[in-house]
Amino acid sequence: MARNVQTIIEFVDDLDGTVVDEGDINTVAFSYNGKSYEIDLTDKNAAKFDKAIQPFVDAAAEVKGQRGRGRKAASDGRSNTGSGRSKDQLAAIREWAGKNNYDVSPRGRIRAEILDAFDAAH
Repeated sequence: MARNVQTIIEFVDDLDGTVVDEGDINTVAFSYNGKSYEIDLTDKNAAKFDKAIQPFVDAAAEVKGQRGRGRKAASDGRSNTGSGRSKDQLAAIREWAGKNNYDVSPRGRIRAEILDAFDAAH
């Protein structure tokens, strides 16, 4: 019996659940109370986010660099990539994702969906 396995990737607005084309999603990164966040938003919701946060940005002082709170270098030879994975692991994940029909860029953040699928397969 033949199997036809298809992977469907949907781009979803994290705020309202709207499913959109890949080019119509904006990943917005921001920090609050010492924690960094990312949220995927449609153009409409990204504009709402920008409008809501702008008064706070206007009143705030920009912080240049990270003094004292930056991430320390790993002492065991690993690189701090933000995901807790080494550069070699991330390269292997990208290679695996490409071979398994996932759309992954050669640089930048790897979507959690891909990391989860890689972990499940290994």
